[in-house]
Amino acid sequence: MIHVNAMGDACPIPVVKTKNAIRELNGSGMVETLVDNEIAVQNLTKMANQKGYGVTSEKLEPGKFRVVMTIGEGAEPDNTPVEEETCLVTPAAGQKKTVVVISSAQMGSGSEELGCALMKGFLYALCQQDSLPSTILFYNGGAALTCEGSASLEDIRSLQAQGVEILTCGTCLNFYGLTEKLRVGEVTNMYVICEKMTQADLIVKP
Repeated sequence: MIHVNAMGDACPIPVVKTKNAIRELNGSGMVETLVDNEIAVQNLTKMANQKGYGVTSEKLEPGKFRVVMTIGEGAEPDNTPVEEETCLVTPAAGQKKTVVVISSAQMGSGSEELGCALMKGFLYALCQQDSLPSTILFYNGGAALTCEGSASLEDIRSLQAQGVEILTCGTCLNFYGLTEKLRVGEVTNMYVICEKMTQADLIVKP
């Protein structure tokens, strides 16, 4: 058995490390991967099921999980390049393409303090939904939510780990002096923002 320690590793590193270990088996054997969150367990299980490997998982203690994959004789080697790996837990096939657009760091008008608390609550609640959006677009004041100091970084990272595309307007980051402070997702431009919105089946704007 090959042991893989992916504790503390963000998506897609646990999957990448596990696939590299599987390649070392040269055909058959077992790989045990330790991770620190349930999303990583789901990603690894999904990968194993897609490849036809046997897989079991268990929670060893709070913040520590073990995933064991059994690769049988004759299994085809997985030669997907490491740089092409992505998180594997994504919205179900055939589900409507939902895009969430966030243009402010606060939700609604009125009290700024309340608005910021509501936005934080919205992003946390979004993580818990059974049906996740395909993309979240952050622009204007909303760009700050994906940057250093944001109270919602953990929730946004959780959404990204579950397969949600996180895009922040580059012009907005530059305008607010946040270009070097982006901590989750990717920088995008108005062409892509327009494309994502016009091709969406449903747009949600909190």
